[in-house]
Amino acid sequence: MNHPDEVVVSVRPVLLPAPGRGEDLRVRVSAPATGDDLPVLVFSHGFGSSLDGYAPLVDFWAGRGFVVIQPTHLDSRTLNVTPDDSRYPEIWRFRVQDLTRTLDQLDLIEAAVPGLAGRLDRSRIATAGHSWGGQTASMLLGARVLDAEGLVGEDMSDPRVKAGVLLAVPGTGGADLTPFAAEHFSFMNPGFAEMTTPALVVAGDKDQSALTVRGPDWFTDAYFLSPGTKSLLTLFGAEHSLGGVSGYTVTETTDESPERIALVQRLSWAFLRSALYPADTSWATASAELGQDTDRLGQIESR
Repeated sequence: MNHPDEVVVSVRPVLLPAPGRGEDLRVRVSAPATGDDLPVLVFSHGFGSSLDGYAPLVDFWAGRGFVVIQPTHLDSRTLNVTPDDSRYPEIWRFRVQDLTRTLDQLDLIEAAVPGLAGRLDRSRIATAGHSWGGQTASMLLGARVLDAEGLVGEDMSDPRVKAGVLLAVPGTGGADLTPFAAEHFSFMNPGFAEMTTPALVVAGDKDQSALTVRGPDWFTDAYFLSPGTKSLLTLFGAEHSLGGVSGYTVTETTDESPERIALVQRLSWAFLRSALYPADTSWATASAELGQDTDRLGQIESR
């Protein structure tokens, strides 16, 4: 395991060929400067963000031994793909393909980052995402998009991915969506019954979304409706940014909390460590510490 103060090397943009996408896939790679057999974490940003977002999480994970790869999806504000673009109706699918394509091209990524070649442990791969990125990442874990009749859509899961962290991931669609969301985001109709890969779901108990007619519990569906090994971290007082995961000085953050961010950093890292390394006790230790904290910022339930 790398020292917590590990120097991080970050390279951007690395361009990955993406036939049929309309343009190359741009990714950022952040990796510890030293160490071998490094686990890989591919991260999906929220709507409109880019490879430059989520530094509070990326810096922490990379500083503690993960090679974090962040693609820029087509919905990024940096690309200006508008709703009249022919790709727009399938933009959710391009997002999932971006993550898969990233894993397909680890050789190219290794070669593009000075000193990284030969240092990845490709048997230990995880995914994470925030908001819409949470739905994107969940599909690599086995979640599906249901059609209007509720039939299960295409399986886009990836057997290379052994664990996931889903931050403020949207819940079920259909009658749970507002009319605006139902009209503009028909793909927001996830089915979690096939999401069997181990995952940590992180939800804020004050995250009231304009996309759903339900309350903050909407963001816990991925935990309650999926089978297998899952954990749920509920953050007290947290809104959609979970304290500010998307950046250090992001204006969209309405519930800025360094303490909450520190908790998300520590627990997400601990979960991934223990999911990828079965003998690792980081998650058990971190969970116990949270449970014993008298000034708790959240609670964990697992199964």
